[in-house]
Amino acid sequence: MGIRDIIEGKREWRAHMARVKALPPDYQIVYKEIQKYYFKIGPVGLVDGSLLPGILDFFEEGIAEGKGVLDVIGNDVAAFCDDLIKDSPTHAEIYQESINKKIGKKLS
Repeated sequence: MGIRDIIEGKREWRAHMARVKALPPDYQIVYKEIQKYYFKIGPVGLVDGSLLPGILDFFEEGIAEGKGVLDVIGNDVAAFCDDLIKDSPTHAEIYQESINKKIGKKLS
């Protein structure tokens, strides 16, 4: 990754966060909780940069339709998050698999 890639990544992130700040307060609160949740569990889709912008697009559609954030995602924010990544591995799962393979090889 070159310096230009890093600079472009920062620009994209700042533009993304500007969109977040433009959301109504209830949407901002939920978005930030979702972001924290994903940063903790580490879904693989977070790295390619499509997960959080997709959620932001979804939220903006809900706002355009005049819906509240809980009308859009439901009352269980964690369940909403888990549903979005249910078929995607997390970095923790990948790491666990690699450890199990290493131990399996050493014990064989």
